[in-house]
Amino acid sequence: MKIVLITGMSGTGKTAVIRELAARGHDTRDLDTPEWSEWVDAAPGDDLTPGEGQDWVWREDRLDALLDAPRHRALFLSGTSESMGRFLPRIDVVILLSAPVETLLERLAARSDGYGRTAEERRKVAELVALIEPLLRESADHEIDTRRPVADTVDEILRLT
Repeated sequence: MKIVLITGMSGTGKTAVIRELAARGHDTRDLDTPEWSEWVDAAPGDDLTPGEGQDWVWREDRLDALLDAPRHRALFLSGTSESMGRFLPRIDVVILLSAPVETLLERLAARSDGYGRTAEERRKVAELVALIEPLLRESADHEIDTRRPVADTVDEILRLT
């Protein structure tokens, strides 16, 4: 069965989309949670990280086990990690969620919890969009603009997969 990765920058709607897919009965995992990701010290000079001197990376052993497990239906994953390239050969479809930077910053500022609530985190997101999103676009099979309702985005994801 297919493995679908839904990726994108902070504020693009990955969490909302994966929750909607789960609500519709699909097998899902939000990789941007402490169960699947952790903060690690970044390499000296690595400026492509969300935190000062720290990076939020997938727990590779857990993801390896998940991807190796037998499955009888499609698996939808959401998240973005510097280490995701290692997993791309095992993923059937990569969908990039995107939106204009202004939209992302508005969404992040409205969050009640999670990454992007502080002005410094939003400044970093704006910086990273310019640097990271083009790299994500290169590995994506499809790109979806998430300025529309979440249900419409999920409908398109299901149509594409």
